[in-house]
This record gives sequence, C-alpha cells and structure tokens, in this order.
Amino acid sequence: MNVVIIGAGVAGLGIGWRLLQAGCKVTILERAQPAAGASWAAAGMLAITAELEEAADAERALALRANALWPGFAAELEAASGRRVFLSRVGALLLAADAAELEVMRSQTQGELRILDSGQARSLVPLLGDTVGGLWSPHEAHVDNRALGEALAIAFLKAGGAINANEAAVRLEPGPAVLTPYGHYAADAVVIAAGAWSGLLDDIPIQPIKGEVIALAPPPGAVLPVPVVWGEGIYCVPRPHLGEGGKLLIGATVQEEGFDTSPTVEARDQLRAAAQRLMPSLQDWALADHWAGLRPKSPDGLPLLGPTARDGVFVAGGQYRNGILFAPAIAQEMADIILGNSEAVPDFDPRRFDS
Repeated sequence: MNVVIIGAGVAGLGIGWRLLQAGCKVTILERAQPAAGASWAAAGMLAITAELEEAADAERALALRANALWPGFAAELEAASGRRVFLSRVGALLLAADAAELEVMRSQTQGELRILDSGQARSLVPLLGDTVGGLWSPHEAHVDNRALGEALAIAFLKAGGAINANEAAVRLEPGPAVLTPYGHYAADAVVIAAGAWSGLLDDIPIQPIKGEVIALAPPPGAVLPVPVVWGEGIYCVPRPHLGEGGKLLIGATVQEEGFDTSPTVEARDQLRAAAQRLMPSLQDWALADHWAGLRPKSPDGLPLLGPTARDGVFVAGGQYRNGILFAPAIAQEMADIILGNSEAVPDFDPRRFDS
C-alpha cells in the first residue's frame, strides 16, 4: 500500500512509522521542517488529570489508552532511533486557588489521586509561596517533545520512509493524489496530518489556537521543582536535562489570532507574573527562551481521526492541547483505520461535521 502523509509532526511521523512497520510505502510531505510546528512548541505533558477534567468520555478513553501505551512506545522509539525522549513520570501537583476549590478537589479524588495540605504541598515543591494545598496525581508524566519529534523522524527514516521537507501540499486531487509545487503524488491513501494548517487543504474544520510558552533558567544554587505544577491558569514543567541547572517551562496562553506565531511581550509578562505568584523566587530566574505555536482545534474540541468524505483521504487532526499525550494511540489507531483493520470512533469521525 502506498501512503502519502501531509505533515511531519508527531502525529504524521507516528502514523507513518506504524504504516512502514506494517509493510506500506510511506512518503511524508512537510511544508517546513519535521516536527517544527505544534510538536516543537508544546511542553510535552502527558496530562491525564489537569487537561481532561471536563473531557468527553471518548476523549478520556483515548487519553487513558495513550497514557498506558507511552512507556512501551517510548522504549521502542528510543531503541529504533538511538535517541532519548526523556519520558519522566514525576507526577503533577494541581494547586487550589482557595479553600473552596480545595474542597471541590477533595470531592473528586479517586484512585491514586489525593489531597495535599499546604505543608505537604510545600514539602513536595519547596519553591511554592502561600498555598492552601492541592490535588496530587503521582503518575502523571512528561516527555521532551522536541526530542520526541527528532526521534520519530529518525525512526521513520530508518524504517524506510521518505520525508520531503519544505514541500507544501497545494491541492488534493482525485485518485487520491496530492499536488505540490514540485510534483504530483498519487497514492492508495492520503493522510492529512498538517496540524493547524489542515483546514487549508480540504473542508476540514480545524482552526489555529495560538499558545505562548516561556523557559526560565535557575540561578546558581536554585533547584527545579520535581513534579509538574499547575495553578494560576498556567503549568510549570521541569526540564532538568536542558543545560546546566535545567530549565522550567511556563505555559501556555490561549489566543485566537489566526496563523500568527510571533511571541508577544504581553504573553511573556502574563506567564512570568503567574509563575511568580506560585513560586515567588522565580523572580530571580533568567528568561532563557520564549516561543509560540499553533494548536489545532475542532469546533467541538474533539480530535478528527478517520476517513473524510473524499475516497482514500483520511485526517488525523484536532488534538488541540493533547497531541503529545495522544501520539502513541493515534499512531496505532490511525494505521489500523487506514489498513482497514478498524473503524473510526464515532465521536472522532471527521465526517461528523459534514452537512
């Protein structure tokens, strides 16, 4: 089977890798560089608690499947690529804004989740300022999304796939086929995995949602928090392997600004101020980086995973804030759908928006 994938992000690379393992021929067309879009701009969290508190049942089920796959997926990918992806199961602390919110959290605890009081929270994260405590989720994790993208690209290429970088898809044609400025690619199946740009290729209802992230570097003697910390409308993700002393990623804003990816002073200051309210000593940390990316969001906030109304054309998009978390499940499930081994989950079927 000959498959053309549009988009070399984590989704496109993962699907392509699984299809190669199944014996397919796979070419990926990428408008820029592999894993340089939302996959590069993310913070790499596998957030099955904080990001999915109000998720639909189907999305929660997808998240739990993906989360269970992650340890094996990471090990397989590291072995195939020779690169680490830095999967870290360090837990997450979701701080309550006040006593009332803490009581709401208390009523929602189940399984491994438990409430920490103010002293327990500061014992876990000594950098914290005043806090009433929060919800502790001990098995939440994160990966280095940029290392993940690099590893997937290497594994894909080693498995025999082709990546045509700087070659944007211009138009879909019957067959199915893809037209670019440099060629015409006929295929047995075409997969649109172009993130926020997917809607520019076909009648796919995906819009770009801008998110900005900053990275702080600790001064000499300061130590990164161990778990991911949520509060004040932001998350703080430790990256101890990035440089001497590591980095702390602070994100992310939510802005509807089309395809603009320019970082702004306003977002930078907003993120830094929120982080300093959580951990006052961060005022002494240096701003090491600041970037923006575009999340792909569908009208109902759920992914689009499966066939489109066009014969032989599939879409893997609309992951919004959970593209890294969903990656192992999307790779396998989309490969199965394309190969005819399974059908799209109704809640994720891209045709649900067809009039």
